[in-house]
Amino acid sequence: MGNKARILIVDDEPGMCEFLEYLLEGEGYEVSTALSGAEGLLRLEENGFALVLADIKMPGMDGIELLRRVRELDKNVVFVVMTAYASMETAIKAIKYGAYDYLGKPFEDTDKILAVIERGVARYQELAAEERLVSKGAQS
Repeated sequence: MGNKARILIVDDEPGMCEFLEYLLEGEGYEVSTALSGAEGLLRLEENGFALVLADIKMPGMDGIELLRRVRELDKNVVFVVMTAYASMETAIKAIKYGAYDYLGKPFEDTDKILAVIERGVARYQELAAEERLVSKGAQS
């Protein structure tokens, strides 16, 4: 595939980070991981990412707070939340704050994860292209 979109995985479970990193690198994505929301924010400030895949339930800064902070840094980053506590309330809250999509854990289907990531990356590319057109228009 070799699309080389950059993806950041933020989850306090090292095993989950490793699993997702392996899965996504196998599809040609460039992947970074962070074990906390604070570490995820640092990574995001250092490098641009097309997509952030973050757990909602983490000690310290949770996924919803991370989502709000990411939105302030870069409004185009596509944010996908994952949670083992698959409550609709959490999903609605995440989407209200600008999450693109929602994955319930444990994952039953890697194809579903990959489909959500693929759609998310395509969405990021659309937003980035629109922004380039707008800034081009502002310059002329």
